[in-house]
Amino acid sequence: QVQLVESGGGLGQAGGSLRLSCAASGRPFSSYAMGWFRQAPGKEREFVASIRWSSGNTYYGDSVKGRFTMSRDNAKNTVYLQMNSLEPEDTAVYYCAAAKQFIMRMAVAAGYDYWGQGTQVTVSS
Repeated sequence: QVQLVESGGGLGQAGGSLRLSCAASGRPFSSYAMGWFRQAPGKEREFVASIRWSSGNTYYGDSVKGRFTMSRDNAKNTVYLQMNSLEPEDTAVYYCAAAKQFIMRMAVAAGYDYWGQGTQVTVSS
């Protein structure tokens, strides 16, 4: 089974930066897409960013456009989320996800097959 392991979460300051990593391991598989989602206490799960593997095209949620950047390292089977200009509202548990088949709706969590355990990001003002 494919495993996704996030790292890089922790404490950040408003206006500062953090970088999250998600490393994939387990049986080889062709991933069509990978994404980042987050969930804050008392709120619904929210789409953050995703990447279509074949093209490298990236997509972002409205709340993070211009501040967050998703990238990949094929050799390391790893994707990253560079988080700049952090805001207290970015505080949440961040989850990495992967889709093993083609999906059209990149921002819909139900289309993803594998999920990481989540990593806490806390941004202080």
